[in-house]
Amino acid sequence: MSNCAKTQKQQPHTLLDGGETSSEGVYRNQFLHDVWQGLSCADKYIHCKYLYDDHGSVLFDKISQLDEYYPTRTELEILATNASAMSHCVGQNAVIVELGSGSSHKTRLLLDHLLAPTAYLPVDISREHLLRTARLLAAEYPTLKVEPIVADFTSRFEIPSPYADQNIVVYFPGSTIGNLTIPEAMNLLHSVVNLEPAGIGLLIGIDLVKDKDVLERAYNDSEGISARFNLNLLTRANRELDANFDLRFFKHIAFYNEKHSRIEIYLESSRDQKVSVGSRCFDFRAGERIHTEYSHKYTLPQFSEMARTAGLETVEYWTDPQQYFAVMYLTAH
Repeated sequence: MSNCAKTQKQQPHTLLDGGETSSEGVYRNQFLHDVWQGLSCADKYIHCKYLYDDHGSVLFDKISQLDEYYPTRTELEILATNASAMSHCVGQNAVIVELGSGSSHKTRLLLDHLLAPTAYLPVDISREHLLRTARLLAAEYPTLKVEPIVADFTSRFEIPSPYADQNIVVYFPGSTIGNLTIPEAMNLLHSVVNLEPAGIGLLIGIDLVKDKDVLERAYNDSEGISARFNLNLLTRANRELDANFDLRFFKHIAFYNEKHSRIEIYLESSRDQKVSVGSRCFDFRAGERIHTEYSHKYTLPQFSEMARTAGLETVEYWTDPQQYFAVMYLTAH
């Protein structure tokens, strides 16, 4: 864990109908600021949200289809088996707000079982990927209002006024909450509780504690797609920030930290080198790492207690036979 605070300056969030453009210049400046801040720390890091540019999102979709990567497959099985029960918890005429929506594969299973959902509001930081997915979903569900929101869901964003007083259910699949530190995860749970109206629902996927070998295989796949996904972060910095990372001299590292119940992911420098990012230069020692992502694993009692502290009560949960993964439904109290 970095010894520098990973604070993120809030950026404006834009509701898009497919025709507007985002503020690329402002976003680039924020990306540059965050990379400079992270690489200036004694324990270097780049925030995991920057893994998900358009190409990174495509690579993650490929990861989710790998045999070694159990979370997506297992969560889909849980959804397929229990979608009707989840629909009963969600209720009628719900407005589904999905955080970090990606390609919305799991969302289709949920939408197919919901009772007359009013709208689907996917929230994602990867603009082009989000808009492309939203257009596909709008075509597949012509009676459903699909309104994408380009935003960093770890920062504050607002539900559009036409939906703010309706039956809001936040959908957060994929165990993405595991990518956040415990304080960041608590902040996100608090932010869900603080959304209007009171009594909001949360349908969330969490990855459960399990055998170390199963976990490490999932993040070090035999095809090397996880490594390509991680290294794409440096390719993105080269393209967008005028950096000169040489990918030949960085490698993907992922391992399970049993003490903290989390996968830790890094990019490791294979030699002493200097890297420029924009107008600044950073020194790397051989073996020095850039932290890029955590993936925390929880027990059901542990996560329920965290949620209760944030003001959420567990209503129901569903797991697979191997207890690899869980989907939980919680409500604000």
